[in-house]
Amino acid sequence: MQMMENHAKMMPDSGMDMTMMQECIEACSACEQACTMCAGSMMGEDMAMCSGMCMNTADMTNTMMRSMMRPNGMHMQSMMAMLDATMMMCTACAEECMKHADMNEDCRMCAETCRQCAMACQKMMDAMKSMMPTS
Repeated sequence: MQMMENHAKMMPDSGMDMTMMQECIEACSACEQACTMCAGSMMGEDMAMCSGMCMNTADMTNTMMRSMMRPNGMHMQSMMAMLDATMMMCTACAEECMKHADMNEDCRMCAETCRQCAMACQKMMDAMKSMMPTS
């Protein structure tokens, strides 16, 4: 968190809520881990769609997290598009994992973590929208 606060000092005019950004980074990290573990637990099982969704979501959340860790290079419109894509991927992965949640505890936990990540991304995107000038 201290590193995020240091970045905020370097860009005082941005108005970015660094605490909210840190929460979103942490949600993306948790989602990446849960999806990776869920995909790994399905190896050898006949759940290729779910495993593939989990692997794609892990990659997407990693990219989102790493982009937010570089706030000085942030381009608002592209960052919002990335947040939107991450939310869609997390939501789709959660829906797919819930199909197997009664048979696989990893799928249930992955679905919940994906939902939490989607909510954190939505919260971050809403905050960014409020900072954008209206035309």
